[in-house]
Amino acid sequence: MYKHILIATDGSELAGKGVAHGLELAKGLGATVTFITVSEPFPTLAWGGAMAGYVAGDELTYYEESARKYAREVLDKCKADADALGVRAKVLHIENRTPAEAILDTARAEACDLIVMASHGRRGLGRLVLGSQTAEVVSLTEIPVLVVR
Repeated sequence: MYKHILIATDGSELAGKGVAHGLELAKGLGATVTFITVSEPFPTLAWGGAMAGYVAGDELTYYEESARKYAREVLDKCKADADALGVRAKVLHIENRTPAEAILDTARAEACDLIVMASHGRRGLGRLVLGSQTAEVVSLTEIPVLVVR
């Protein structure tokens, strides 16, 4: 049925449920997995102030280094979980993109036939205020999305 599953994670406890569910599905189907985590662009509001060029430059460097370190930790754990289940997997860290955009582009580029991701299931104003990368992926993708709550 599904041969290549894209599993999106931000390293949160909720996303971990999506990872576990996606891995069990991949194991049962004999599918390969690509794990993706995305680091959003550095907040542009941080560039204000008198010494903005100097301070923001240091902050940008720190932000990028921290994001890379965190992504490595998250993806290393995902890869170890896949290896423990005997699921063939690779990992990708996409930088300076919105999660939904990176997930959609990666699903196309990697020829994935299913996207697995977690969602809080917020509705109405909560979804509008907080935004929903999951809702954006679901509404814009051409392949199936399994949403784990």
